[in-house]
Amino acid sequence: MAHLGPVRRRALAVPAGLALTASLAFLPSVAASAAPLGDTADVATAAKPSTSGPKLSYVANLNAYATMNAAKKAVERAGGTVVTAYEQIGVVVAHSQNPDFAKQLRAQRGLFVSVGATRTAPMQAVQTTEEGATQRLGAADAAKAAAQAQEGQEPLEPNQWDLRTIKADEAHKINDGSRDVTVGIIDTGVDDTHPDLAPNFSKGQSANCVGGVADTTEGAWRPYADGSDHGTHVAGTIGAARNGLGISGVAPGVKIAAIKVSEPGTSLFYTEAVVCGFMFAAEKGIEVTNNSYYVDPYLFNCKTDDDQKALVEAIGRATKYAERKGTLHVASAGNSDQDLAAESLVDETSPNDTTPVPRTIDPSVCLDLPTQLPGVVTVSATGDKGLRSYYSSYGLGVVDVAAPGGDKWQVPATPDANGRVLSTVPGGGYGYKQGTSMAAPHVAGVVALLKSAHPYATPSQLQAMLKAQSTKAACPTQIYHAAGALINATTCKAKWGQTGYYGSGVVDALKTVK
Repeated sequence: MAHLGPVRRRALAVPAGLALTASLAFLPSVAASAAPLGDTADVATAAKPSTSGPKLSYVANLNAYATMNAAKKAVERAGGTVVTAYEQIGVVVAHSQNPDFAKQLRAQRGLFVSVGATRTAPMQAVQTTEEGATQRLGAADAAKAAAQAQEGQEPLEPNQWDLRTIKADEAHKINDGSRDVTVGIIDTGVDDTHPDLAPNFSKGQSANCVGGVADTTEGAWRPYADGSDHGTHVAGTIGAARNGLGISGVAPGVKIAAIKVSEPGTSLFYTEAVVCGFMFAAEKGIEVTNNSYYVDPYLFNCKTDDDQKALVEAIGRATKYAERKGTLHVASAGNSDQDLAAESLVDETSPNDTTPVPRTIDPSVCLDLPTQLPGVVTVSATGDKGLRSYYSSYGLGVVDVAAPGGDKWQVPATPDANGRVLSTVPGGGYGYKQGTSMAAPHVAGVVALLKSAHPYATPSQLQAMLKAQSTKAACPTQIYHAAGALINATTCKAKWGQTGYYGSGVVDALKTVK
């Protein structure tokens, strides 16, 4: 993930009945009939809005009968400026300095289902999940790997234990993916000039969504000069080309696109940017999105809170819209080593853009976004020995599948003996990372291979095949602790042929192409 802050993360069997899921089928016709704007006192108050507060960004979610035109006027009356409006899903993104902006709009129940601020800090120049800093590949290690590369392998492929774990190297001999399939990397940006990424990069399906409006100018999708290498690393795992250079991706024959959603300076992923990312992917015909982050500033978004409820609604509408357009979303489970199926969890990091306030939450009510949304594939991480990575979050009925994310304590028999995942980094280089951020792109790559083999499969059909073709993995007796010691795996639960650590199993690229 792109966020460089504390390690935490994802997933959850989600309340299938999110209001947004049920109400969204109507939304292509949001422009139907106008609705009352609330009582006259509300309108009068909004006529002279205060500007004494900090400038914040908001999402306002329309109800089934509201018109977008009426909603925009209400936003303006309350002292807001419309940044963008999505007729397809009934969501308005706005800025305002009126401290009562959200309150005034919420009072107009004839127009809005929910309204909330997307941040707690004033606007200025979504969170990612790698565990630790990038370890750059040195020239000596690169040469050692190249010396051991066999015929048909990329020079650094001997170090890619992760490809062999999911049999991607064998799958490539049958089918390495179709050019008709694109994976959109919603992240910190991708360096499309990297020689291992340039052959498969789709500029026409790439953009910078920071701020909530897609910018498709040349290079807008690239990482900031002082920004994170996270998105570029994810991109290599998915779709680095088999071109005799560096590494190979899981699906080296498909196209990759970059949708940058991280703020400059902070690498925070705010709701307006993430909604833009999903909508852009949907309209550009992207078949798979990879989401190795959580949406800031809340690790968990509680539907009992007016602001957080609105964020769940807006992002849920966007993911469902994209799904209806044929896009399957893959997301990382998080690096907080938490049981996301527990009755309660402690969240000590939210909000992360101002001062966190520790709270105990129910993860079935307070959702990690976008991971816990319906239809999203949630991915836990494993290491070379097949054990759950020491940092990976888990949860029975929450995690869908598992994939290699790296684990420094599970050391492979590779030339570099490095248990992390090797991939591309900006400037033409290569580096190692570990995290559920690294596991999710392995799954996104396998889904891309599935879509290549089954071009007419729907997102739900792809997810069903992905699970059915995964290699079952039972609960282990031991796993590694963060300090490197083996401990008893007492937290793994199993039921319905699934486990909390691995879901339906570890993904298998070879099965998808046979």
